[in-house]
This record gives sequence, structure tokens and C-alpha cells, in this order.
Amino acid sequence: MRRLGIALALVAASTAAQEARKSGAEFMSESTRAMQRDDTQNPAMLWVANGAALWETKAGKADRSCAACHGDAAGMRGVAARYPAFDRGAGRVITLGERINLCRTGKQQAPAFTPESAALLGLEAHVALQSRGLPLAPPADAATRAAAARGKELYGQRIGQLNLSCAQCHDDNWGRKLAGATIPQAHANAYPIYRLEWQGMGSLQRRLRNCMSGVRAQVPPLGAQELVDLEAWLALRAQGMPLETPGVRP
Repeated sequence: MRRLGIALALVAASTAAQEARKSGAEFMSESTRAMQRDDTQNPAMLWVANGAALWETKAGKADRSCAACHGDAAGMRGVAARYPAFDRGAGRVITLGERINLCRTGKQQAPAFTPESAALLGLEAHVALQSRGLPLAPPADAATRAAAARGKELYGQRIGQLNLSCAQCHDDNWGRKLAGATIPQAHANAYPIYRLEWQGMGSLQRRLRNCMSGVRAQVPPLGAQELVDLEAWLALRAQGMPLETPGVRP
């Protein structure tokens, strides 16, 4: 009976921890949340529309579109919820944007999209939109979990001239104010997002690099493996939370 009581207590504690998780949307003003909820007001939908057009556009020496291989984009439902993920062809864990570029250079025989370009963000957001509302489900294979483990270590590592870690802000001080903005819990379930601060769309890696710059640390280039590892850890932290892409943030 005592063991059963302990087991029930552990389940209750785990459930409470899960329920304590909050999307970044919950730290926004009602007006910003309304902007994210309403596709006619969400400025990120402009990038999604661009991505939808690119999905149907033939490109490269192969003269093929995304739709030629994958059909209607609705068939991609669930895909974005699984990234970052180990890619056998690449031999490493990659992001959804990198997966799109691998299709671009391999299947379409076209030049890769530039990181943070409107085209890549648009296609990524269009694919992610198909999974909106689905729970994040990072793969459990050894390579992806190893990347997440490395990302977790980086998440807790103090860096930069300010000697701060991600965890100090987003685990120890979430809900408090930093430079007038509320610190969220670092659940990356809405990327790519439109940020009012940027007046444009951006990737999770852009956001991570902003934080690194903010603590005056050396900022890795877009696509660096440490950024992918951090993305893998953030996906695992948010496992089970619904995908909100395309999100809107202050």
C-alpha cells in the first residue's frame, strides 16, 4: 500500500510539472494573443502564403516542385512536430529548415535557400502550419536524444561576459521582467514566429543567437551544431505541447 501511495504521488508530481509548463503565448498581452489566433490578423500568414506558392513552384535543374513529390501540403501533417530529427542521409540531427534545403539541393537540384531568407522561413512555416495543434513529438532514436542531451548541457552552461545560462532566466526566473519584457519558460512550440520587435519572421536559431548576443557571448553561425542541439533539447522540453506555428511574439 505504501509503494502504491509513493507511485501515485510521483504520477501526481509529474502531472503537476507537465501542467506547470506554459507556452510563450501565455506571457503575451491579450492583443498579441488575439493577433496570433486570428489568421486574418497574424502577419506571419504573409510568409505562409509565400511558402504555399513556393510549394507549388517548379525549381532547379529537375524542374520539380515540392508538390510533385509530396502532393498537397496537408499530407505533411505531423512532420514539423518531429523536428529536429536525425537524418540518415546527412548523418546528423537536422532542423526542418535544413530538411527543406536537402530536398531543394537533392531532389530539385536547385541552390539551397539562404538561412533566415523569406523563402525558407515561408516554406518552413507553411509545412509547420499543417501540424498546428498537434503535440510536439521529438524522435526517441539515440542520435536525436544525444543531440538533446548536448543541448541540455548547453542550456545550463553559463556563457558570455554576463556569465548567464539559459536556465537561469527561463527556469529560475520565468514570469519576471527583464528589460521590461516578461521572461517565458523557453518552450519553442511556435517557430518560425513573427516578432513585433523584428517587424518580420524569424527562426528559433535567430532567437537563440539574440539571447547569446544579449549575454555578450560568442554567437555561433546559423546552422551551427550547438544551435541544432539546443533546438533538440527545447523540442524535448516541450514534448506534448501543441504546435502553435506561426506564432506571434512581442
